[in-house]
Amino acid sequence: MKILVTGGAGFIASHVADRYVSEGHQVVVVDDLSTGREVNLNPEATFYKMDIRDSGIAGLFAKERIEVVVHHAAQMDVRRSVDDPRFDADVNIGGTINLLEQGRRHGVRRFIFASTGGAIYGEQDTFPADEDHAARPLSPYGISKFAGEKYLFYYKAIHGIEYVVLRYANVYGPRQNPHGEAGVVAIFTEKMLRGEQPLINGDGGQTRDYVYVDDVVEANYRALNAGEGGTFNIGTALETDVNTLFRMLSSKTENAAREKHGPAKEGEQRRSVIDWKRAEAVLGWRPKVPLEKGLSETVDYFRRG
Repeated sequence: MKILVTGGAGFIASHVADRYVSEGHQVVVVDDLSTGREVNLNPEATFYKMDIRDSGIAGLFAKERIEVVVHHAAQMDVRRSVDDPRFDADVNIGGTINLLEQGRRHGVRRFIFASTGGAIYGEQDTFPADEDHAARPLSPYGISKFAGEKYLFYYKAIHGIEYVVLRYANVYGPRQNPHGEAGVVAIFTEKMLRGEQPLINGDGGQTRDYVYVDDVVEANYRALNAGEGGTFNIGTALETDVNTLFRMLSSKTENAAREKHGPAKEGEQRRSVIDWKRAEAVLGWRPKVPLEKGLSETVDYFRRG
């Protein structure tokens, strides 16, 4: 089938595009390269350097006859969303609507949406949180992703576009950019390999659910044929605190730095961990890569430079 992957020069979506190509699909990538890298582009994919908000998206849909949209392009920096909520909404809500409108006009049958399993739930009542947990986003980023999910519901109800929402936990792995909006794994790994001292925010007791990028790719592959679709958490249901992560990466990078703590980040979520049982029941998906193995693969990638 003909699949449009937005953000396909970025960390997660480039891996997703690779998988679709390897499975024999025709892949079209849209990326404005604001954070993505050309080196990540699959050479067998058709590439358009374009912003998802551009009016030129209409011509792309008309020319390429897209059947499925896999939407990863986004403003992903939570702190930037707090500083500039209008920009966050323009990209994450306005850009998503632009794609959905073109999908409606040009016969797209399915829309796969990369959402967030941490920022949407906010401070959790239950651990791990399932998809029925109350949505209490505490950042404009989380709000904009939740709004995107609601627009998908509307476009299915009114225009018949099937959708799959994948609410990611903290994704890590090769190709993650250790700058800007990057996760702690990439940031710590780069600094440790350079012999630098990473800084732990606060007491380091805050926990996250770390899911390896290969597992996320598998979820995107299974979402192509997910029946009527739905909303699914993509995580491990396992919590790891930052201090533990620091020690694991310190060992793998052979960095002798001791834990150094800085001020806590205002408004940072204390615990975040999500349940994946619905994805198993409907998609036949479950996380397979243990954190130890995933971190080793990630460190090896950064070590190769």
